[in-house]
Order: sequence, then structure tokens, then C-alpha cells
Amino acid sequence: MQQYKGMFIIVPTLAEEGFKAVIADIAKLFADNGSRILEVNEWGMKDLAYEIEDFKKGYYVVFVAEATATAVSEYDRICNNREDIIRHILVRED
Repeated sequence: MQQYKGMFIIVPTLAEEGFKAVIADIAKLFADNGSRILEVNEWGMKDLAYEIEDFKKGYYVVFVAEATATAVSEYDRICNNREDIIRHILVRED
């Protein structure tokens, strides 16, 4: 397994429970694919550098994970299809 650092931005219209649910869903995604989240750092609500899908703010979450290739591709697929995540990235750390 490789170590990755990732980030996703959640739409600002959710309640606090909604943010926690999205974070739990992402952690479960990695666990279900033989990987694990090592660290989660919630930056909270921040201004976006530019407007995305009519949003000027977003809820930022940064995490570190040990992940398999399957988990990485599933993370990308799921984040692209979720309406409550407006941006995401996952970068392998050397």
C-alpha cells in the first residue's frame, strides 16, 4: 500500500451532521477497499479561491491514508459522482 494525502471540499449548505456524514462515508470507502485513513484534519468553512458551481465557500477536509490502487480509483469515482463534494484531490506521497 502507498501513502496518500488527499483533500475534498464539501458544499457549504449542509448542516454539521451532514459534514460528519460525508467524512464518515469517505473513511468507510477506504476501509471497504482494504485501506485506512491515518489522519483527518477538518479545516472547516473557508472561502474558495474562485466560485465553483455557484458556491463561494466550502467545508475543507484534508486527510492522510494508506490506500490500495482499488481504493484510490474508487475515491476518485465516488467523489466525481457525489453532489455534496465540489472538489477533491488525492496525491501519492513518496
